Amino acid sequence: MAAQQPRPPTQAYHQDYIARIRYENPLPPPPGAPKLLNIPTEGLKYYTSATFSTRLARQQPLNIEADAELGMHIDLVGMPGIFDGDESSIQASLATPPVHPHDKNLLRPLSELGKPVFNASVHSFLRRTEYISSEAKARAEANANAARSATKSPAAAKARKPADASKEDPLNILRSAMKGFDLANPEDAYTGVDNTTNIRGAVPTPAELEAWKRPKHPSKPELKLLDAYPLLPDLEAVTDSGSYIVTKFSGNPTAATESRDSRMDVGILYPRERVPGVYDYELFLPMDEAEAHKIEKKLDVNNPDRDDAALYTHKDADGSGSFKYSHVRTYESSRKLDQPDQQYKEVALALHDPELDEYGSSQGKGAFYYPIVTKMQLKPRRNKNLVQLGLASQVADDEDEKIDAVNLHIRDPDETERGSRLAHKATLEQVEEGVRSDE
Repeated sequence: MAAQQPRPPTQAYHQDYIARIRYENPLPPPPGAPKLLNIPTEGLKYYTSATFSTRLARQQPLNIEADAELGMHIDLVGMPGIFDGDESSIQASLATPPVHPHDKNLLRPLSELGKPVFNASVHSFLRRTEYISSEAKARAEANANAARSATKSPAAAKARKPADASKEDPLNILRSAMKGFDLANPEDAYTGVDNTTNIRGAVPTPAELEAWKRPKHPSKPELKLLDAYPLLPDLEAVTDSGSYIVTKFSGNPTAATESRDSRMDVGILYPRERVPGVYDYELFLPMDEAEAHKIEKKLDVNNPDRDDAALYTHKDADGSGSFKYSHVRTYESSRKLDQPDQQYKEVALALHDPELDEYGSSQGKGAFYYPIVTKMQLKPRRNKNLVQLGLASQVADDEDEKIDAVNLHIRDPDETERGSRLAHKATLEQVEEGVRSDE
């Protein structure tokens, strides 16, 4: 009887339990159209290279706040009005928060790291009027020549005249700075005894007097000075607030044409409070350029016919004349900067020559400056576009409060407005009289 053969061991198989769970997302889609890039689809090797991504980053500006979530919060639940087109809860603050003192050292440029180095360009207004770079280059060449001569002749190096240390004295530097103002306005030069408020300027040399009478460009002597204007405040154009606002549009507010649209010179930007502290700006423009030209004549105080009722193009119900303005677009401020404490940090400059005025002017010749306190950038209101795309709902009262047209009637300022302007004007006149009395 044959022996029973042993059974081969049974081969084991590993089995896994696979379960698929489907999670639901009850949140609606975010209220914003996706930002798509219009690029061709050929040349995959080129589009995946670092060169293309770098160029694309320069051409496509950021339209979101670069925060940790790239401007779109992940959890949108709990934000008031986010699904109704109100994005105020996710927008960045208009005012830039101040930098913490502990973080100021982290914002230092690379040139200030390491050992402190004196930079003469920081105090260029205390130096002479030549270019500092040329002066530094000439000083370096002079030091190099002196070093070479000292190595060749030790006796000549000992006989070299020592540098004048008095030129670096702060009082001497201040006198040199005051000398420039005395050259420009010799009738206002202070000639009394030095005190805590007034210091006599240094005596100008004949060469400096000749250079002021016949100025020349430091690097282009063939250029000639055609005209000069004194820098003065415009006391006749003082506003009720004493300052001005600079507004910049993110895009062209009117249709693109080959020539400049003169209607923007007399346009109306009407602020309307949407929520407390947040304003929309309604832009209104005249019907055509002919009407805009009549408005300019009406606003020109030097025009002898500015009170002519025939300049008005429309008649109101009470029989008075007016100009017709139509609504163009609603804007919101994307960036705003207020600096009431630094009224003259930035100014606008306008050159005025009474000989070139169309109607003549009693105002003298000068470069008049206007203080700028507020700067803001306007962009079209975004939720208006979202409503048209059906991605957001509009506030019910918004359409009811919308102004379709404006009838403009121009008048002289009343007593309250005139009093505010005279107060700001008197402040400027007192400052000017105080400077003259000190002299």
